[in-house]
Amino acid sequence: MNADTNTQLRRYRIASVPGDGIGPEVIAAGLEVLEVLAARNGTFVLDVDHYDWSSERYRKTGAFMPDNALSLLKEADAIYFGAVGAPDVPDHITLWGLRLPICQRLDQYANIRPTRIFPGVKSPLRGVEEGDLDWLIVRENSEGEYSGHGGRAHVGLPEEVATETSIFTRSGVERIMRFAFGEARKRPRKLLTVVTKSNAQRHGLVLWDEIAAEVAKDFPDVTWDKELVDAMTFRMVAKPKSIDTVVATNLHADILSDLAAALAGSLGIAPTGNIDPERRFPSMFEPIHGSAFDITGKGIANPVGSFWTASLMLEHLGETVAAKILISAVEQVCAAGILTPDLGGRATTADVTRAVCEALRGSNFAPGGENIPAV
Repeated sequence: MNADTNTQLRRYRIASVPGDGIGPEVIAAGLEVLEVLAARNGTFVLDVDHYDWSSERYRKTGAFMPDNALSLLKEADAIYFGAVGAPDVPDHITLWGLRLPICQRLDQYANIRPTRIFPGVKSPLRGVEEGDLDWLIVRENSEGEYSGHGGRAHVGLPEEVATETSIFTRSGVERIMRFAFGEARKRPRKLLTVVTKSNAQRHGLVLWDEIAAEVAKDFPDVTWDKELVDAMTFRMVAKPKSIDTVVATNLHADILSDLAAALAGSLGIAPTGNIDPERRFPSMFEPIHGSAFDITGKGIANPVGSFWTASLMLEHLGETVAAKILISAVEQVCAAGILTPDLGGRATTADVTRAVCEALRGSNFAPGGENIPAV
């Protein structure tokens, strides 16, 4: 972050990587909303660098990113990422060609995925209303099942073998546990559920359990419990009020967070932050819905996930009140019934974006740049 000495504006450099499918659509919407918010706020500016790293670039050049991509990203204060994935490129190539290299090489080891029911949005769960489902899922984002260790031998032969090795290190597990306990401590309920599968995975996830118990001693104010991942899916559906903060492995949290978003109404509303808590490198923020190429170009992609993602990014940058203003505007729009088809509405991407911008323009801002978090 740089300060403009002439106007005292706080300046942040954002690397925009829209990627594939609906990624460019929702990131464009998010940048439009952020521009309106920054102008209305009057105390910070976002300088955006646009990068065309995508499956289209891969088809043209054989690479998703240039050789100096990570050097370019390291110059940013944050990364605003859309999606990766295309119907004519195998998914493992797209994921390992763009998103995972950024997360791993910038050591964004803590993935945060908040989930809650917005006003005006109906959960598919019977009897569950706004406020009944308000979770933060913390995903270990650097090792575990997505470590990339393994290989194939005797390809094409009857004895062909493929191995996929999960890696769990003491340092990797301990740091995500400390992060998760710390996040749980910040929330009103101070409640953490550690998700595992140590009854069947008797090495890596027994270590996971042991380290959780060790770290818990340093957070006596946090109440915690442990749940097997299969039992956790039942608990999320049957007892959503019993859950607050959750920590799980790379694979388990990936799956559980998609379920969480669906239970809150739609994958289209859910955000993600890929965080380097030590702030050695820029963190990356993205909606979790993926490229959704089945609706690409139809103008109906839900931009709420990208707006909530933008709010997470602002909060990470220290613009906490602006982040709250943005979420308040989104809530107002949802409560007014301006919803895309995934939420049962008829609004287009542009309709929702326009409505949020109008809500932001009508927000209350006190003199001197201090915001009133209401719209």
